Amino acid sequence: MPHVIDLGAGPTNEDCAQLGQSPDFDALNRLEIATYKCALIARYGAPPPGCRLAALSNAHDFGRYVTLVLHIDDETDEAVCAYAEQVEEGLGTWLEAGFSAPVIHDGETPRIVHPDSTAAVVSALLITRPRPDGRFPVPDFETLHTNLAGAFPDEAAAARARLSDVESA
Repeated sequence: MPHVIDLGAGPTNEDCAQLGQSPDFDALNRLEIATYKCALIARYGAPPPGCRLAALSNAHDFGRYVTLVLHIDDETDEAVCAYAEQVEEGLGTWLEAGFSAPVIHDGETPRIVHPDSTAAVVSALLITRPRPDGRFPVPDFETLHTNLAGAFPDEAAAARARLSDVESA
């Protein structure tokens, strides 16, 4: 029987857009959800067949907000169950997935760091990239970088092009 696991609006220990308080809440909420989805893919890999990460709109007294959910279509599949068990806890911080926060909420007006999830993924690929000798400075970076490059090949190409531009400058 299909079911849904709500993964929240972002990493547990990070600030996020607040319904009824954050200016331009809808845009910030969508950006944070899209980036959180990418961050979970960096940490745990792409969902296997039988489940998918998606945004879910929720009603509240102050309006609508979106959270990230894992839709499970086949709970008897071992790969689906293993993936669900991994992602159910979510992330504590953006850095656990090699990401910087897409939005900084440290004042009255939120500051957008990455205009979209594509920019956030390119940034994470640059953060987690191997050194020139092919080794990763932090062991977890290899997993994060490999998962991102596999799930987002266009963004991986953009990150490589950016590095190439820097090296040739």
